[in-house]
Amino acid sequence: MEFWVRFNGQSQAKERLIRAAQYTCTLLGYAVQKGGAGTELHQTIRQLEAHMSLTRKLLRLGNSVEALEAAKRAIHLSDSVLRLCLTISHLNRAMYFACDNILWAGKTSLIPKLDQHKWSQRSFRYYLFALILNLTRDVYELRLLMECESRYRATKASSSPSSSVSPSDDPSSAAVAPSIASAWLQKQLHLLVTVLYNNPPLLLDLLKNTCDIFIPLDRLGIYSTGPGVVGACGLASSVLSILTMIHPWLKLKP
Repeated sequence: MEFWVRFNGQSQAKERLIRAAQYTCTLLGYAVQKGGAGTELHQTIRQLEAHMSLTRKLLRLGNSVEALEAAKRAIHLSDSVLRLCLTISHLNRAMYFACDNILWAGKTSLIPKLDQHKWSQRSFRYYLFALILNLTRDVYELRLLMECESRYRATKASSSPSSSVSPSDDPSSAAVAPSIASAWLQKQLHLLVTVLYNNPPLLLDLLKNTCDIFIPLDRLGIYSTGPGVVGACGLASSVLSILTMIHPWLKLKP
């Protein structure tokens, strides 16, 4: 298992670069089609995209082992929510990679007469569930950080003298209820921006998972966005993944 983990660590950067190129082709193919270019150019781009997808599947052989190792590490986390989300997410990623490996074997004729559509749909379902759990983890961590920041601000405010009167003590407080709600919403938004600004790893992970989730949603027909959005989201998430590999401190832990 350790051999596969080391091997995947070396090939992961190549897979991300090819992924970025693949979704660039998806986006380019959409632009070419919308621009009314010849079908021959569009077909060439589609073939290039298919070749890159097949190469990525080859580079992901054995990634199930790494996902299982990550699940074994996550099951020992002290936080119950993180433990549940990360463990199940890694297990779903392991199943996603396993289905993807079978799909690769079918595309290369190692497994003849494989129902590629069925295995592709199965693969994307595992991928979608893993992304939902990752987003749940991101929102949970964001909520914890916002609560900490809110408590810090409350402590800081209570230490400074204030002579303001509570709106609830004012007989006309009902008239200013919309203003109070607006002020509260503005305060929460400012709190959210502050927390994300001070935690780049969480911000990048949230953006990456948000971009990625449109891909399986489109492929499964749950929320069709079209190749343009899929290509743009795939390219954006690939660039963010490459960024976390260049600067490891930007990767969200655990």
